[in-house]
Amino acid sequence: MEEKTNGLRDQQMRRRRINKMKMYILTFGAVWILILSILSTVLLVKLIVLEDRLERIEESVISVEQFVENQNQKNAGSPEEKKPDTVQDNTAGYETGAQSAEPMTEEGTKAEEAEHRKVYLTFDDGPSENTARILDILKERNIKATFFVIGNEEEEAKALYQRIVDEGHTIGMHSFTHKYDVIYQSLEAYVEDMRHLQSYLEEITGVTTNLIRFPGGSSNHVSNVDMRELIRYLNEEGFTYFDWNVASGDATSQVYTPDELVQNVINDVVKYDTSVVLMHDSSAKSTTVEALAPMIDQLEEMGAELLPIDENTQPVQHITAENVE
Repeated sequence: MEEKTNGLRDQQMRRRRINKMKMYILTFGAVWILILSILSTVLLVKLIVLEDRLERIEESVISVEQFVENQNQKNAGSPEEKKPDTVQDNTAGYETGAQSAEPMTEEGTKAEEAEHRKVYLTFDDGPSENTARILDILKERNIKATFFVIGNEEEEAKALYQRIVDEGHTIGMHSFTHKYDVIYQSLEAYVEDMRHLQSYLEEITGVTTNLIRFPGGSSNHVSNVDMRELIRYLNEEGFTYFDWNVASGDATSQVYTPDELVQNVINDVVKYDTSVVLMHDSSAKSTTVEALAPMIDQLEEMGAELLPIDENTQPVQHITAENVE
């Protein structure tokens, strides 16, 4: 009888040990799955960040190639430099170069010679938390600007789209995805992306915008589609696109201080009666925010009128739309 009791006790202890082992294994498995999930999430975030950085680097490489090509054309006096539908520029370090659609004197119009200077401050790649900071500065200074936005479906972004419109600024389209390899894959791909953004902004703000800025500008070299084909479509559909003839340099691989960004703008604004200034308000552009207030101060000291783009603004275009048939 005692042996039978001992045997039952041994069996119970064995079951307990087995149950404990099972519990340990299940706990270990659950912890390991949790760790793998966290690692996967971290790696995914890092991959997204790296993809964004690679895209920025690609834009910078494009800008350098464009600069070198422009310099070579200028030095060689090539016929391409004199094409009537493309105005070249020799500004280093900007996305694709600061260019003008309006004929200028060879040396440009100096600030002291200009009777009335118009400056259009434009911001690409928002909205982000920096967009809110920029809007605060503009509101404090009673300045209106233009925002060429991308697609962002977060609630904070939707509020910023609405705030841009409500505070009297101009909202335009940059692209929904801002992925060059997607939007420039074909005419159909570009139109789908652009129309998606247009309807999205109309749904949120009630505004149907027909203003566009091509990612990389109309003279970019990354598009798989001839840019004139895209321009032809925009002309037929009644859209207007704006490039720039002044750039702050905040889109380049070179890191500028806020003072240097301001000086980049001021140095080029003196060349034109009408300046369209390229800046960016994505989450990585805090330096641009720091440069904005002193930039406005210096522009106003020059006597410049700071305006938002509207239907009466003469477009500044690297490839002139009216010359594309």
